[in-house]
Amino acid sequence: MKYIKNADILLKHGDVPAKGKILELLDRLWYEMDSYRIIKNMVKIEDGTLHIGECSWDLCKKKNIYLFGAGKACNAMAMAMDEVLGEHLSKGIISVKIAEPEDKYKNTIAYVGGHPLPNKEGMTAALEIIKMIDDACSDDLFISVISGGSSALLTCSVDGITLEDEICTQDTLLRSGAKIGEINAVRRHISLTNGGRLAERILGKGAELINIIVDDGIGELPLVNRNVPVPYSATPVAEDSTTLQDARDCIENYNLKNRIPKSVIEYLWDDDPKKETPKAFNSGITHFVLNSVPDSCEEALKIAKDMGINAMVFSTFLEGEAREAGYFFGSLAREIQANKRPIVPPCFVFCSGEATTTVLDGCTGKGGPGHELALGFALEVKDIDNVALASVDTEGTDGTTVFAGGIVDTHTIRQIEDKGYDYYEIMRNHDSGGALEAIDSSILTGNTGTNVCDFNVMYIGK
Repeated sequence: MKYIKNADILLKHGDVPAKGKILELLDRLWYEMDSYRIIKNMVKIEDGTLHIGECSWDLCKKKNIYLFGAGKACNAMAMAMDEVLGEHLSKGIISVKIAEPEDKYKNTIAYVGGHPLPNKEGMTAALEIIKMIDDACSDDLFISVISGGSSALLTCSVDGITLEDEICTQDTLLRSGAKIGEINAVRRHISLTNGGRLAERILGKGAELINIIVDDGIGELPLVNRNVPVPYSATPVAEDSTTLQDARDCIENYNLKNRIPKSVIEYLWDDDPKKETPKAFNSGITHFVLNSVPDSCEEALKIAKDMGINAMVFSTFLEGEAREAGYFFGSLAREIQANKRPIVPPCFVFCSGEATTTVLDGCTGKGGPGHELALGFALEVKDIDNVALASVDTEGTDGTTVFAGGIVDTHTIRQIEDKGYDYYEIMRNHDSGGALEAIDSSILTGNTGTNVCDFNVMYIGK
């Protein structure tokens, strides 16, 4: 397999036929969603003209061409654009989550930022991008490559809020159980880069911006045509729909006011209108979306059809506690197998979105929502046969692990018990990643070239 590096190990135990079908589908899915391949197919330069999809730009009319970006799929996106632009590229600066040995850039500097929590190197990348923008002129062209994770990887807080304050704020928010949209409302309003601030800075110089995006927003429709520009909001390079009041509501709704640094609270509760993020840009930006969250399910349906296996999409809007979602998927698998509804087995069931976990202070386990969802599912199906599930973070790292997520079947609970683990202690300590790693049930990919939140796939046999 091209993307799953430990498939042989994963298929040495448990329900091998069921897991094999899931792993084949996942590997083919990651190929279809890889933004390096997509960009190389839709972007080219001919006779000094840059073509992106159905649009074109005369590069002879541009003084400098700058590339910048951040995100968990940024490696692949930046490598593709760096190769296409070649000698036309004046300079590139990006912030990535993991630097792989095979990452190669001709004229782009890659910083390794922090995710899920910011770090100093990500802040350095942000400051370097701001300087690059501030030195630009109206004849320059900026191209951004943005994917999920940019809020943490490209961090530069406003004056008066230190990097340590921002790290504490993001850590508190991520452990609170708040939805990602609520968390983003806070992150954007204390940042000099997020929430459209970089676009605002570029347009203020009179320069032009092309934004190439992998969209990880929950609630979007499947992509119709990636070759055609679309309206877009959120990210550092597009208008922001969240408000200062949304940020305050998040903090108050989850009772975080006494847990977040005083500098952040004082900043957000000051009604200075200059602190609001930009809400509209009239011109100067062209957005291309390569993939969005529901596209993983759309592509999976095509792959399942090619594999000759019945399939359905249950939802592309999944949010909430990961373990509870796992319990539900387990009950759905039992319904399908027992009563052949809402689909007849053998079949796949797909679901995308972004589950979360509420982590109390003092928990020392490792893992992420994908591992926890998978283990919750495993408990529900431990007494039936011929079912399996994989829950993965599509960019290749789930929570605090180096693994994309977990794959489980009806044998998983017995296997972890044989290793001396207690299911309920695992869940109390949020150590689902440690437990699944111990029984060789964590999926290893490295960077995948995409980031469209979580993808869950069940296989239910007869």
